[in-house]
Amino acid sequence: MLESLYVIVLVSAVLILLAAFSSLLAFRFGAPLLLLFLSIGLFAGVDGIGIAFDNAGLAYFVGSLALAIILFDSGFGTSLASFRQAAVPAIALATVGVLLTAVLFGFAASWLLGLPLLEGMLLGAIVGSTDAAAVFFLLRVGGIAIRERVRSLLEIESGTNDPMAIFLTIALVELLASGGGLEALGVDVAVGFLQQMGLGIIFGFAGGWLIRTLVAKLAIDRGLLPVFTLALALLVFGVAGALGGSGFLAVYIAGLYAANSGLRHAASLKRFQDGLTWLSQIVMFLILGLLATPSQFGEILLPAVALAAFLIFVARPMAVWLCLLPFDFQRRETAFISWVGLRGAVSILLAIVPLIGGLDDARLFFNAAFIIVLASLLVQGWTIGLLARRLGLIIPPRIGPVEKVELELPGTANHELLSYRVVADSPVARGERVPRWARPSLVVRDGISMRYQYAGRLRAGDYVYLFISPRYPRLLDRLFASPAPVGADDAEFFGEFSVDPSSPASGLATAYGVKLSDEDRNVTISDMMIRRLGGRAEYGDRVSVRPIELIVRETGLDGAVVAAGLSLEPEAGRGSKIPLFLNLREILTVGRRLVSREAGDKP
Repeated sequence: MLESLYVIVLVSAVLILLAAFSSLLAFRFGAPLLLLFLSIGLFAGVDGIGIAFDNAGLAYFVGSLALAIILFDSGFGTSLASFRQAAVPAIALATVGVLLTAVLFGFAASWLLGLPLLEGMLLGAIVGSTDAAAVFFLLRVGGIAIRERVRSLLEIESGTNDPMAIFLTIALVELLASGGGLEALGVDVAVGFLQQMGLGIIFGFAGGWLIRTLVAKLAIDRGLLPVFTLALALLVFGVAGALGGSGFLAVYIAGLYAANSGLRHAASLKRFQDGLTWLSQIVMFLILGLLATPSQFGEILLPAVALAAFLIFVARPMAVWLCLLPFDFQRRETAFISWVGLRGAVSILLAIVPLIGGLDDARLFFNAAFIIVLASLLVQGWTIGLLARRLGLIIPPRIGPVEKVELELPGTANHELLSYRVVADSPVARGERVPRWARPSLVVRDGISMRYQYAGRLRAGDYVYLFISPRYPRLLDRLFASPAPVGADDAEFFGEFSVDPSSPASGLATAYGVKLSDEDRNVTISDMMIRRLGGRAEYGDRVSVRPIELIVRETGLDGAVVAAGLSLEPEAGRGSKIPLFLNLREILTVGRRLVSREAGDKP
């Protein structure tokens, strides 16, 4: 008995270590890391080295627990400003988008697999949601720098669409197990959905408040605090689920609320959760890989691959396009959002529900979902960076490399300790003084620490430690980093011209025939851009005011746009005409005041 225990621990540790080491390959060759985790599980399974694991109930339990941890960390890592910026379109995708995807996919699955429509819709619900682990890894860890609004939308969608997919899957499994048909889909399902989502939201906010309050009031040891916080998050998950709500939605909202309400020791909690989230992802993908039987895939390989193609190229894009119609997203952004519809562990986890429910075609659902996930990770996961570059969505680097270390010390609730590595050609390396409000406390040069006043002029390679208010890191970034000016390679992204954001927006109407409302005419270009961006502008954000497009190049500490680019929209660039009623003198007069040409750019 003890020997068996040691063997299980040994094998589990080896598999986790293999998955961890595989991250080196993923970062080096751009492989989808979660695909490697899944492949290791398949390799260790019954058709690989022979580990026989067929406990669907245990796999679902472990997977659900891991997903709850991942979603709590997802909410914990989402800023409230980002959530407000993209919440409405993201929630539309997370609810209506999942439903549309399930319905469209259901018709295709019914035709290709010869299933009744209700069973086809069940398979559509299983693969209807994007995977939070896959999306968060690719966007946060994979180094894909895209527009803030698009990134926030994708992260919020992936963190909030699981409850909808889970609800649809469980509801359809229960319906099929009871022998019901399409006619049974009606009021009961709608009431059940409202109950799950409503209770999930209520318990989420209540749980977030509880976490913040207890962490603030109780004098818990720093080493025990992360465990205490995680236990509270799982308590929220369990209570919400036991009382008929969506535990997954509740735990996501609890993390979002707690992290954005001034939670004490948030930095140390985040570091603990990052490590635990990695472990959760590895364990979830490994155990789901072990549960699969690849030798059975051949029976449905071709129709499953065809369904994966339908999901990637038809169902997901149509659902995204319909959901984002009311919002101001460009076509290339909509195309990118459609492509980042990665399926992952959640789809495989939901494919276990028919196995637990005892449906006749349960193994068919599981195998088909597994193949679709593999295809999604292979096709979409490997090409997201390439597509983002082809669509011109990668934001050019603004500054050189900067290293920051945030430390949370007792009594410094309103200050941070930051460490910067001085970059060659940065303003401070060229002799610019550090402001008095941010005087460094320590300089480390060639391994020797010294006070700032004795260090003399800062040099490239110096490590500088500063205590500052959280308001000022952006300004310090500009001082300690080497600015990367917009060059010829970045002109396509930022536009060929620069525009003064403090100029009146009415000048755009005069120079380019832009149709502006009376409200827009009476404000500056900066104010107009911020209003159209939902109240917050970020580096790389774009505002379409046809026939031109304005791009945020830089924002100030107060959030105002202090540098912006201007370019003709693609339609205008391919031959659409600037209004002919403008005479040359008007163009030159307004253009001289409003637009300054970048050095070396062509008109």
